[in-house]
Amino acid sequence: MSFIVENITKIKDRIKIAAENSGRNHNEIKLLLATKTVSVQHIKIALESGETIIGENKVQELIEKVEILKAVTHQKHFIGHLQTNKIKEVIKYADCIQSVKRFELAEKLKKPLGFENKSLDIFIQVNTSYEESKFGISPEMALEFALQVKQFDRLNIKGLMTIGLFSVKTEQVRKCFRLLKSIQDEMLQKDISFLLQNCLTL
Repeated sequence: MSFIVENITKIKDRIKIAAENSGRNHNEIKLLLATKTVSVQHIKIALESGETIIGENKVQELIEKVEILKAVTHQKHFIGHLQTNKIKEVIKYADCIQSVKRFELAEKLKKPLGFENKSLDIFIQVNTSYEESKFGISPEMALEFALQVKQFDRLNIKGLMTIGLFSVKTEQVRKCFRLLKSIQDEMLQKDISFLLQNCLTL
């Protein structure tokens, strides 16, 4: 299974080069391992190599893998489309939800978190590519949405998330992330401080 570690090393080398080219410290960038349909054996190898964050798209997969992976220290992020009827299950197992894009969802997260007496990290998903096939709040509504969600003290806004345009045209892809960065800058002016989470298929 050495190919798993080799692939992670290659990706981290690419991250380092990209960070240096943009004047960033590569140590500040975290790699999230999307583990949809990936076996727990492969995930364990990746985690034991030093990675710390996995992202699940499906609630059932999240639940099934929790028990087997509990011996390995890591964070569990839910990165898929979250239906409101799955909220109780997700908040029981996930450390972070990266796909909050509706006020209704944020509001419905609040009540069960109160019952559990816990807080939850979230990312606000923004549809920077304006594609109908992608989930996410529109860029024009992102600031207002963040200000609304900020009132819920059990939800910790950790950042913005976007799925870049799937295209070989690099400049069009970068346009999505530049837009996300401009939204972050606008939110910082409103005293909403957090990270950015860029999701791009490698």
